[in-house]
Amino acid sequence: MFRKMFAPLLALCLFGGTAQAEEQPVLVELFTSQGCSSCPPADAFLHDLAAREDVIALALHVDIWDYIGWKDRFASPRYSARQRGYADAWNQRMVYTPQMVIDGAAGVVGNKPRDVEAMIARERAKADRVDLRLSRDAGVLTIEATPLTETEGDLDIMVARFDPERTIEITRGENAGHRFSYANVVTDLRDVGDWSADAPIRMNLPLEGDEPVAVFVQQKGMGRVEAAAALR
Repeated sequence: MFRKMFAPLLALCLFGGTAQAEEQPVLVELFTSQGCSSCPPADAFLHDLAAREDVIALALHVDIWDYIGWKDRFASPRYSARQRGYADAWNQRMVYTPQMVIDGAAGVVGNKPRDVEAMIARERAKADRVDLRLSRDAGVLTIEATPLTETEGDLDIMVARFDPERTIEITRGENAGHRFSYANVVTDLRDVGDWSADAPIRMNLPLEGDEPVAVFVQQKGMGRVEAAAALR
């Protein structure tokens, strides 16, 4: 999957100069499951978030409920591990669905829009510390990141491919007999490099197909997301 989506790294270099910063969107990660009866309202809400310009909304389907009668068609154990990584970083003993994680900073119950909106507003009010820009040409994704202020340690550069909408009929489990539409379903998520954020960086990655792509830079150890961008 990795070789198909992102072939080996083409270029990684530092470059001089400064970029005029643009206001960065907030990253919202929804950890959800087709086998969770509490998740459909959050899945529907993610459609609203996905339509916004100030938010990058991604659905990461987890496999933790597959045993109760329905195997989530979009789930990956890697996404379950990512959610557990957040729980470990926050010293939490349990994970749950639906959970929305806002800019890697904190989690909230995903079917409570008011709480989610409040957290998005809180993150938008914070000063940007990285200017992140993307472009795509002739099958190559170019990532340019410029530090605006000092960041807390090294950062992971994450690249996600996602499908804007998928529909599934569920025949077993807690949601049996229902047909649901899911927004921005993540089909692949990869850490493509480390960045010390002490100088601007440019990366060129092969990118097959026209599936949308999101990139975000995140403090190591499942820390805060310093910037996010997407090409839809």
